[in-house]
Amino acid sequence: MSGVCFIQLTTVAVLLLSLTSAVRSCPPSDRAALLAFKAALKEPYLGIFNSWTGADCCHKWYGVSCDQETRRVADINLRGESEEPIFNKAHRTGYMTGYISPAICKLTRLSSFTIADWKGISGEIPRCISYLPFLRIIDLVGNKISGTIPPEIGRLQRLTVLNVADNLISGTIPLSLTNLKSLMHLDIRNNYISGPIPHSIGRLRMLSRALLSGNRLNGVIPDSISLIYRLADLDLSRNRISGPIPESLGKMAVLATLNLDLNKISGQIPISLLNSGISDLNLSRNALEGNIPNVFSARSYFTALDLSYNNLKGSIPKSISYASYIGHLDLSHNHLCGQIPVGSPFDHLEASSFVYNDCLCGKPLKAC
Repeated sequence: MSGVCFIQLTTVAVLLLSLTSAVRSCPPSDRAALLAFKAALKEPYLGIFNSWTGADCCHKWYGVSCDQETRRVADINLRGESEEPIFNKAHRTGYMTGYISPAICKLTRLSSFTIADWKGISGEIPRCISYLPFLRIIDLVGNKISGTIPPEIGRLQRLTVLNVADNLISGTIPLSLTNLKSLMHLDIRNNYISGPIPHSIGRLRMLSRALLSGNRLNGVIPDSISLIYRLADLDLSRNRISGPIPESLGKMAVLATLNLDLNKISGQIPISLLNSGISDLNLSRNALEGNIPNVFSARSYFTALDLSYNNLKGSIPKSISYASYIGHLDLSHNHLCGQIPVGSPFDHLEASSFVYNDCLCGKPLKAC
């Protein structure tokens, strides 16, 4: 009798253990969505997806993390360039082809989605990704993704990072993007995105980095950018932007890097830029004209100041000597004339900083 009781108790224990295990596993619907996502991709060298087996996608599935309470898939983090053992053992970076399956949108508790630097992933960003209410991070940098940024992207009110740099994305910047009130990092560099920068971009009050270089953006720089009081890094270089530089950019509280090179920007250099907190200022290869403002002061601190390849005229302002620091200065390829000032920062600059002007003279060029 005691033996029968023991068998019954053991059976009950096994049943309870299996039920507990089932409860702690990821839902079958999440597992199915991940397997459909995997089926649309091919990774031939590293075996990234070899661990995607078994009933519990929360347990040792490479790059997959789950919420500890709900056991729903919360994070997909697959990077083609990594220091993890699987990469070190193979002595190579990753390469993956295929496309991002819309099945990813069935992971309704997804918080971060990173599938970066795989070089060969193509297709479009699934539009349904805009309907994942908990999404905070989208990082798809370094692939061959085409199509457009989903027009409904502005629905993602929790989104803090949008990185689609180094792809083949075209179309325009969706107007809805300016609804992303939590967005801190926007990186759309090196794509084929055209059209204007939305005039309402100033609504992105949490934004600290706006990297839009290497596209086909046109139109003017919106004044509303200066309303983004957390913005520290603004890169609009290598586009087709025209019109003047807003004076308000030089009055921004924390803006430290401003790259506007290789555009069609005209007008004069705003006085505010030279007495601002900007330390890396690149205005080269535009159509700027007039004199370089003679307004440098002890507040002027530049690790790099590049005004080359413009239509600037007049003399080099003597007040540059009052700047607390200028590491790199390039005034070449303009129409400047007169004697190059002596002393700092001119005593450590080479001739290449001054060549191809109308009539500059003095060290490091020929004597006046």
